Amino acid sequence: MRRSYLSFAGLLFIVPMLCSASSYLVPTTTLAAQTSNNTSASNSFGSQSSGNRGAGNISKVDVHTLLYPGATTNIYAHLLLWFGGSDHMNVGYSSTDSGEIKNQINDMVSRGLDGVIIDWYGPNNSIDQATKLVMAEAENHPGFTFAIMIDAGAMGPNSCWGCSSQQVLINLLQYLEHTYFSSPAYMTRYGQPVVTNFNIDYAYSINWNAVSGALSTPPIFLFQDNDGFSHSMSDGSFSWVMPTVGNYGMSYLSEFYQAGMSFPSELTIGAAYKGFNDSLASWGSGRNMGQQCGQTWLETFSEINSLYNAGKQISDLQLVTWNDYEEATELESGIDNCLSVTASVNGNGLQWAVNGNENTVDHYTVYISTDGQNLMALPDLAQGVHSVNLCSFSIPAGNYELFVQAVGKPGLANQITGAISFNSTCAPQAGSSSNLSFSASPSSLVITPGQTGSFTLTAKTQSGSFNNPISLSCSSVPSSLNCSFSPASITPGSGTATSVVTVSAASVAATNSARPGGVVSIYATWLFPLGIVGLPFLGRKRNKHGFQLLSVLILASLGISTVSCGGKSSGTQNTALAGSNYSVTINGTSASSQLSTLVNITVQ
Repeated sequence: MRRSYLSFAGLLFIVPMLCSASSYLVPTTTLAAQTSNNTSASNSFGSQSSGNRGAGNISKVDVHTLLYPGATTNIYAHLLLWFGGSDHMNVGYSSTDSGEIKNQINDMVSRGLDGVIIDWYGPNNSIDQATKLVMAEAENHPGFTFAIMIDAGAMGPNSCWGCSSQQVLINLLQYLEHTYFSSPAYMTRYGQPVVTNFNIDYAYSINWNAVSGALSTPPIFLFQDNDGFSHSMSDGSFSWVMPTVGNYGMSYLSEFYQAGMSFPSELTIGAAYKGFNDSLASWGSGRNMGQQCGQTWLETFSEINSLYNAGKQISDLQLVTWNDYEEATELESGIDNCLSVTASVNGNGLQWAVNGNENTVDHYTVYISTDGQNLMALPDLAQGVHSVNLCSFSIPAGNYELFVQAVGKPGLANQITGAISFNSTCAPQAGSSSNLSFSASPSSLVITPGQTGSFTLTAKTQSGSFNNPISLSCSSVPSSLNCSFSPASITPGSGTATSVVTVSAASVAATNSARPGGVVSIYATWLFPLGIVGLPFLGRKRNKHGFQLLSVLILASLGISTVSCGGKSSGTQNTALAGSNYSVTINGTSASSQLSTLVNITVQ
């Protein structure tokens, strides 16, 4: 699974709903873990004038989520292995340290990467030594692969004094064949090892057919830039960061992807990068492409998404680069999104505000603590949600500390508030002996007009039994969406009951009168013990009528209005618009209780 919004929230369903804070709150993490360096960058690495962010806490949301829905693209990091020597910048680690290589591969895996492409400078040097460490570590991670990019810098005469450039290249490839190709972690396509190169054709005259013929295991050759597709031996081409091209390199990338589409049988290796600045490199020439507080990074993905989709896939993507600190393209320490978040409590409502560009935020996580250090995560909230009713959760009366974390989109910085004091007055009432969870999976769904999708709704008794039938319905449904249940009523008893919720979109999308393109919350509310209703406080006024209705519900504190599932809503109706996201409430009504959970539906 590429994405998991409720990584810690599931613990809320298994914690006994007791009246004491110590019984309710089971820590899932610590404040230190959410603020300290969680990357493979050295703890000693600080922010640089070139734009590299110092080691800190960054988003580990899977990088594939930045691509179009249904993407099958393989994503690789471009890795440099020359650090630790006197001829390169001191970044706090050595590339020949096996512990550091292990940290780097673990970090890549934690971000969802499929492998690494190594900038290689030939055999019998520290870079080759480090490459062997990468091979050994990659073999410890099934599914994670590595490949070699032969840099033109490896083509010097030292490896074969007096040899032609072509013979030098043959020798390099034969070394790769004997040393790396047999590794089970070496990257292959169509059963052949993959080799790329950097600037070899720009600096040397090579007969690539003769080179390939000199190998017992001819590899797949990938070249570079637009011309790489039409190379006589090409199996594809890769793109790169172009700091001298205007518009942050988007015109170059667009032309590259268009060129690749003209060669459908070849591999197209896209590029994603945060920017470029060689001011700290000994070879620097004043080239600079701004990071735009993370916008350059996001734009490189948007360029891909504007041209490719689930029916027209881009095969591979290379992140440029994992750790080129000297040219300020490194992604290892994360990308600064120049964002901050502040929060406050008003009664039992938690609100927060964001200073910066919220499109760099993936979601929000609210943490609760009794000591300000050991934290329990509440369900994650989607970008665009800035408040929550804390009585939506079974928080016993008592004093707590709350934190709101703005979790960045993949690779971007995480930002967290200071502690916010909260005195819970969400006291339970008598009347029910059940402890019931009510949730839908998955938490989000993408459908196209004329198509259907489904969720699985689960009601699970945590203790005792719940023998009242629960009638199911939907609310807040746009007029061109329809939901139905199979079955329409469930009774969990002392175990679990499920129903399949089918959502269909009308074949012609109507105009949206609410918030086109808005992002809505993805979180669930649970039945409070002994009969209290948990009501989500959305805190964001969609329209006057809907806001008044929400206020009445909160003041009443009992009962959430249920409506039919045929696109009828108790609030102002919205009509679905392709390309928009909507929050749909799935309601459960029984003789003793009201339950609800929210799901996110994207119409595209």
